[in-house]
Amino acid sequence: MVYMRVIDVQGERIVAICDEELLGKRISDGRITLIVSQSFYGGSLVPLSVAIREAKAATILNIVGENIVNAAIREGLIHPDAVIRVKGVPHAQAIKVKY
Repeated sequence: MVYMRVIDVQGERIVAICDEELLGKRISDGRITLIVSQSFYGGSLVPLSVAIREAKAATILNIVGENIVNAAIREGLIHPDAVIRVKGVPHAQAIKVKY
C-alpha cells in the first residue's frame, strides 16, 4: 500500500505517491532533506496498482520509496538514472512535456 494524492490545477495533474511507512518522515543525508509531508503526499492509502494507474495519467509525478519507485521503473514511467537516494530512500520526479 502507498499513500497517493492527486492534484488537478491549471491543466496539470500532479500525482504525489509515497510508500506507506514514509508518510510524515523527514529524511536527510546532510546535503538533501526530503520531507514526506502529510499535506503533499497524504491523500488516500491505495494499492500499488491504483497508484501506478494514476501515475500513468500524471503530467507531474513525484514519488518516494522503494515500492513505488521500483514499480514506476518497471512500468517505464521513471528511468533508473533519474532516481536519487536520500539516506538510502529513493526519490524521483517526472514531468510530461506537452507539445
